[in-house]
Amino acid sequence: MRYPIQAAAIVLALVSTTSQASGLNFNTDACRYDYSTPYDVDVTSAGVSYHRKDGSPARVLLHDGSLQIDGRNVAVSTADAAALRRYEDGVRRLMPEVATVAREAIRLGFSAMSTVTVTFAEGEQRAGIIEKLKRKQADALRDIDAGIGAGHFSHDAMEETIGGSVSDTVGELVGSVTSSAVTAALSGDTTRVAALQARAGSLEKSLDREMDAQSKTLHAHSDRLCPQLNDLADVQRSWSVRLPDGKPLELMTMEPKGTGDRSESSSRHKVVSF
Repeated sequence: MRYPIQAAAIVLALVSTTSQASGLNFNTDACRYDYSTPYDVDVTSAGVSYHRKDGSPARVLLHDGSLQIDGRNVAVSTADAAALRRYEDGVRRLMPEVATVAREAIRLGFSAMSTVTVTFAEGEQRAGIIEKLKRKQADALRDIDAGIGAGHFSHDAMEETIGGSVSDTVGELVGSVTSSAVTAALSGDTTRVAALQARAGSLEKSLDREMDAQSKTLHAHSDRLCPQLNDLADVQRSWSVRLPDGKPLELMTMEPKGTGDRSESSSRHKVVSF
């Protein structure tokens, strides 16, 4: 009965490389750094707003070269105004691209779970699980469209949409495929047990092939984001805007690639945000 559990573990490992608790993780070999942000981000006609519950400043607003920090207008030089305008324009262009990658990550995770379902589930159970997977994928994609797809990036919302949705579904899938093996074992149906074991033995290769094929588009698209992220990093470095404590205004953080606490399975996938 270890085979269905191994299959579920494979899915969990695959999903963990496409989603993390605080944002998206994907192959970004073309990025100079690991990029992230401590802020939630809203892109509207009134500007690009950065906001967070913890930390200072709590709110930053960019709009056509002007700058507000925690509700107060900040005077900036002509050069800094140009840099802030360029940064705002870059984020506006980037947000839809990140939404596209989020949608592809959702499809990739649910595709892996569908493969497990087809491999292990049988008859009405298979049809029921596939239908539930379709519904949950559709719900997750609608959440993406209403959130980052509409210009609103939230760490909590991304965790719930990508991490929560996929993880909850994996839990249900584990129970379903495991119950099939338990039922077969308790019934003494050695033929069915042997069939389950045979399917499990080939599952990893099947998943590898499917994930490789489907992830090529995801990786290619995420790599195309890197020039935009690199440009935003250069713009941030160029401005001379300082906070009251004298520190530079940083809307995105940059860390050397490969740093941080990451498991071996996700070490080749870099955090990308803005």
